[in-house]
Amino acid sequence: MKEIKYSVIGTSWITNSFIEGAKTVEGLVLDGVYSRSEEKGTAFAQKVGAKRVFKSIEEVADSDTDFVYVASPNVCHYEQCKFLLENKKHVICEKPVTITSKEFSKLFFLAEENNVRYFEAIMYMHTETRYALKQALQDIGNISSAHFDYSQLSSKYEALLSGELPNIFNPKMKTGALNDLGIYCVYPTIDLFGEPEEVVALQNFIFTGADGAGSAILKYKDKVVTITYSKTAESRAASQILGDNGTITIDSVSQLRGINCYNKVGREVDSLVGENKNTLMANEARHMYDFITDFEHNKGLYYECAAMSQKVLHCMEKMRTKNGDE
Repeated sequence: MKEIKYSVIGTSWITNSFIEGAKTVEGLVLDGVYSRSEEKGTAFAQKVGAKRVFKSIEEVADSDTDFVYVASPNVCHYEQCKFLLENKKHVICEKPVTITSKEFSKLFFLAEENNVRYFEAIMYMHTETRYALKQALQDIGNISSAHFDYSQLSSKYEALLSGELPNIFNPKMKTGALNDLGIYCVYPTIDLFGEPEEVVALQNFIFTGADGAGSAILKYKDKVVTITYSKTAESRAASQILGDNGTITIDSVSQLRGINCYNKVGREVDSLVGENKNTLMANEARHMYDFITDFEHNKGLYYECAAMSQKVLHCMEKMRTKNGDE
């Protein structure tokens, strides 16, 4: 089996999760770590067993590492990925892959020009449960509405209230609730129902200027989808898809876990277990390995991921405007 070396940018828990998942993918070898703080990079490399620490992104680009997992602050995504792609490195970038659909298009075609792969690290697109959910939709009849929610009180919220400014609540970092959590609601909406005819959205901005919560109505010819998300409060309700022959509930829209199917009188008829977090992260790493080593047999999924990123980013751009029509 061909050995593929990868390096990571970023030292947060999500990077650690990706590395843990990648350990289960035969053929992948952790190479190096790059952080804007060399001290953090060194400590993280020792923790995860990386072979080396890069002092600059230029060192990453000049190395023989095959692909780079980018999990830096959102504001860094475009420039870092652009530099890596220009230097012919394959790239997986954490969501949101870019802030605008135009930025994504530029980087995607740059990757095409340099014959390297570039896609978004979004668990939804890399789980088999996604296909099972699509199949389950066939059993609930004509779908008139759906509601997707991801509201999770941020672990950084107390720090914010105590006077600190965590990256996730710093608008200069291009973060906030929509980019961090709302995106997980947009993905199934677009994947299951296509692009909406109309988008109406509102966001609640906290005192830092970042969006702490928001909601949107996505109008289709025959259905309405509502989206809610928050980083300042915790939801206890499931997401739902409502048809005239049944209902599907989803406990975790980000991981597609806890999916239950009910008939029209409310009797549970099926359930989809889903995959655990490490497996979901492993899927992303495994698909990159497949894209690099056998692109011809895996290009269908690759281009599907690209098309979805483009559509989701376009929808989120509309959601950032007050009425979704600017």
